[in-house]
Amino acid sequence: MKQYHVYMMASFNQVLYIGVTNDLQKRVYQHKNKTHPDSFTARYQVNRLVYFETFGDVQEAIAREKQLKSWRREKKIALLQSHNPTWKDLSSEWE
Repeated sequence: MKQYHVYMMASFNQVLYIGVTNDLQKRVYQHKNKTHPDSFTARYQVNRLVYFETFGDVQEAIAREKQLKSWRREKKIALLQSHNPTWKDLSSEWE
């Protein structure tokens, strides 16, 4: 069964990025290693995975991504902090 992830990345200055992927580890690696040097995340040093949700249906994941992107910044931060109050990089222990 395929899994899809809606994820939130952050910079040390708390710039946020929300995306959707079917390979979270690969996508986070791409953000951290700036494999797309002209991207938003590369420009603003957005390289810490601070939140994610997992879905079994791609349409649900895309709908959730759109929902989160439509929220005001304060609501996004409240969601993030309710699950990860210290903004810890959730990928820091991945190999």
